[in-house]
Amino acid sequence: MAARILVTEDEEALCALLEYNLTREGFEVTLCRNGEETLDALKDEKPDLLLLDWMLPHVSGIEICRQVRARAEMRDIPIIMLTARGEEEDRIRGLDTGADDYLTKPFSMTELLARVRAVLRRSRPTLSGDIATFGDIILDRETRRVRRADREIHVGPTEFRLLDCLLQRPGRVYSREQ
Repeated sequence: MAARILVTEDEEALCALLEYNLTREGFEVTLCRNGEETLDALKDEKPDLLLLDWMLPHVSGIEICRQVRARAEMRDIPIIMLTARGEEEDRIRGLDTGADDYLTKPFSMTELLARVRAVLRRSRPTLSGDIATFGDIILDRETRRVRRADREIHVGPTEFRLLDCLLQRPGRVYSREQ
C-alpha cells in the first residue's frame, strides 16, 4: 500500500509540481490550499506524512504543526515544513514546534523526495519494506504469502490487500466504506 501524503501549499504551481512528482514516486497525494482545509482533512483521515507550508491563508503552518503535536491521535504524523522562511531562528522555531524536517524554498525536488523517503523509513518502516509483521503474523509483499506461527495461510488477493492495510496501522478502526 502506498504511503499517503497530505500536502498543504497555497501556491498553485508548486502544488501541481508536488502532486505530480509525489504521485510519480508512488505516493497517494491529497492537496489542501489553506490551513482550515488541512485541519478538516486531518479530522477525516490520518496521513502517513504531512508536507506543510508555513505561510498559509487562515491558519499558519506553524499553528497546524502545533495542533497536530497537541492531539494524541495525530502526534506521530511526521511533518516536513516547506517554506520560504530560511533564517536560522525560523528553522529552529519550526523544528521546535514539532516539524521532523525543514526545507526552504526554492528546493530541489530530488532532495525533497529523498527527505520524504527518509522520514517515512524512520516513522513508518512497514511502508518501505517488503515484510509486515504483527505478533506472530508475517506478511511478505514480494512473494504475496502470509505466515502465522510458522504455518502458511492461504489468502486470496483481496484478503491479502486487506490484511496488508490492517497490519500497517494496527489498532485503527475502519468504516465499511474505507
